[in-house]
Amino acid sequence: MPRNTDALLVVDVQNDFMPGGSLAVPRGNEIVPIVNRIAADFRDVVLTQDWHPPRHVSFSSSHAGRKPYEKIRLRYGMQVLWPDHCVQSTRGAALHQRLSIAHARLVIRKGCDAKIDSYSAFLEADRKTRTGLDGYLESRGIRRVYCVGLATDFCVAWTALDARRFGFQAIVIEDACRAIDIDGSLASAWKNMRAAGVRRIESAQLK
Repeated sequence: MPRNTDALLVVDVQNDFMPGGSLAVPRGNEIVPIVNRIAADFRDVVLTQDWHPPRHVSFSSSHAGRKPYEKIRLRYGMQVLWPDHCVQSTRGAALHQRLSIAHARLVIRKGCDAKIDSYSAFLEADRKTRTGLDGYLESRGIRRVYCVGLATDFCVAWTALDARRFGFQAIVIEDACRAIDIDGSLASAWKNMRAAGVRRIESAQLK
């Protein structure tokens, strides 16, 4: 069972990542009841939201002649170009209506800078700009984080890897995540997480 030194990070359970959304993660809706059930056992829960301004640098529509899922090099490194998604204050950016975690203590909004993408709940894609999550968790006495949400191979994986970077134990609850899996991205993400010491469990193992 989760301890008082554990926190649950619920990553980007937003409408645009659900079936029918502009950047739909296959079967993304299936995780919502699982996440709700898991969250009930945690004292500390943090939610994240992609929260992009219009014309964000990660949108393919911001680059003439480019299509979604192409890659380009930006000043901070390689960037996958996405369909426009999670634009600030739109329905697509809202948390899923059936996500029910009233006791969540913090919402981290990321990707707010028009010129920098952000997958991780800890660091933006320039790998320098902090969201403040590491300090918040430290102030709460958190030593271990459990990660759930969308998508396994991008925002969940980057969050888990950065948790390790900041000295936290990290666990990904696999059945409470879903992946996009572009060009082998899911296998690569699991490989990187395993190498960094991120544990991989199923929600049933929490009981």
